[in-house]
Amino acid sequence: MGLAAGGGGGYLPDNSKGQPMPHKAEDLSHALLHAARQAGAEAADALVVQGTSVSVEVRGGALEHAERSEGTDLGLRVFVGKRQAIVSSSDSRPEALAAMAERAVAMAREAPEDPYAGLAEPDQLARGWDLAALNLRDPAAEPDPQALMQDALAAETAAAAVSGVTQVSDAAAAYGQHHVHLAATNGFSGGYGRSVRSLSCVAISGSGTGMERDADGDSRTYQSDLRSPEEIGRSAGERAVALQGARKPATGSYPVLFDERISASLIGHLLAAANGASVARGSSWLKDNLGEQVLPAALSLIEDPHRPRVSGSRPFDAEGLPTQARAIVEDGVLTGWTLDLASARKLGLASTGNATRGVSGPPSPSNWNLTLTPGTASRDDLIRDMGTGLLVTSLIGSTINPNTGDYSRGASGFWVEKGQIAYPVNECTIAGNLRDMLLGMIPANDARPWLTRVVPSILIEGMTLAGN
Repeated sequence: MGLAAGGGGGYLPDNSKGQPMPHKAEDLSHALLHAARQAGAEAADALVVQGTSVSVEVRGGALEHAERSEGTDLGLRVFVGKRQAIVSSSDSRPEALAAMAERAVAMAREAPEDPYAGLAEPDQLARGWDLAALNLRDPAAEPDPQALMQDALAAETAAAAVSGVTQVSDAAAAYGQHHVHLAATNGFSGGYGRSVRSLSCVAISGSGTGMERDADGDSRTYQSDLRSPEEIGRSAGERAVALQGARKPATGSYPVLFDERISASLIGHLLAAANGASVARGSSWLKDNLGEQVLPAALSLIEDPHRPRVSGSRPFDAEGLPTQARAIVEDGVLTGWTLDLASARKLGLASTGNATRGVSGPPSPSNWNLTLTPGTASRDDLIRDMGTGLLVTSLIGSTINPNTGDYSRGASGFWVEKGQIAYPVNECTIAGNLRDMLLGMIPANDARPWLTRVVPSILIEGMTLAGN
C-alpha cells in the first residue's frame, strides 16, 4: 500500500500536558516542524532516519568482531527569508527538539542570503506513490547473529580451500534496516523503509613482498537473493591466486578493457560532469555539451529509480519531488543535467527529482539506478579482439581534471597477448581524456542486472600505459 504526500498533523510536544515523547520517524519529523515554527522559522523541512544494524567478522575460524547498533538521527533545515541553516542531533526528547529549532533559527538569521534556497512549491511534490511495487524492504525476519557468523565462516573456509591462498584476512556478514521520513512546511510528508543483507571475503595469496590480495562480496535488499558464502569465498580466493607473479606492463599506447567489476567508474565520471551542481559552478568538462554526442550513437544511459529490490530505488527525492525514469544519454546524445532544486534554479531549469541529503547537510543532486546499453560481445570476445593490451580489474587513486576531463589512474589486472590473458600486472598507470574515452568505448554484455549501476565491461581502444 503506497503512501501519499499530505500536510499538517503530526505530534506536537507539550510537556505541560504530560504527552509522551514521540518515537516514530513521522511523529518526530512533525514535532521538529512544530518546534521550528515556534522558534520563528518561516519554512522548514525535517529528515528523520531510524535504523538498526548487526555485523560480524571472523578470522581463523573464530569470531573476530560483532556489533549491533540502533539509533535515530534527526536533521532540521530552517529558512528565514532566503537564509537557511541546518542542525542535526540524535536526541529526540521534546526539549532537545526545541533547542535544535532555536539554534537553527539563530544560525539562519546570521547566514548569508542564498537566492536559490527554498522548499519546493506544493504543486511540485510527489503524491500517491506505490511503495509495494519497489520492494525496498525484505519481509523476512532479521537474521540471528549466529546465522551471520556461519555465513562468514563458510566464506572464509571456501577461500582458504583454494590452492595458493595463504590466509583469509577478512570475512564479514551484515544486516541492516532503516526507515526514513521527510516532512516539510510546504505540505509534504512521506517515508519508506529499506533492508540490506551483505557478505564479503578478502583473501591473500603468496607471502612477504609477493603477497597479493583480492576480494569478492555481495549486497542485496532481499536475503534470499544473496549469492552463497561458498561462491563468494571461492571467488575471492581464486582472484587472489590469479594475481601471483604480477609485474609491470610495457609502456606505450594500448587498448584497455575495464572489467565489469570497475567499469562503472567510467560512467561515474560522466555522471559527475553532468551533475547540475558542477555545471552551475562552471567546473565540468561537459558544461558546453548539452545536446551533443558524448557516447557512441548506439548507447544510452537510462536512470530508473523505480526498479524493485534495488538499493538505489526510491519513491521521492530528498526535497519531496517525485522520482522518474529518464534518459541521461539517449542514442549517444547528452539530454540533460542531474538537478536538485537549487542547481535547477541557478541554471534556470526544473529539478529532475534527484536531490539527496543526510541529516547534517543540504540537498545536492545525485543519481539513482543506472543502466548502460549492453553490447553484443562477451568479455572473452573483447579480450580476443583487443589483441595486445591491458585488462584492468582494480583501480587505485585518481587524477581527474574536472574542467578538461584529463584522466589518470593507477591500475592492476592482466596483460593480454594475441587475444589471450598472458600474466598478471600491477604498478602501472593508465591515462587518456574522458571525452575521447567515452566516445570510443565498446561495451560487453556481462553486466550484473541487480546492481544500482548496470554497466558491462568496457573496451577503450587506445590509452597511454606507463609501466616499465
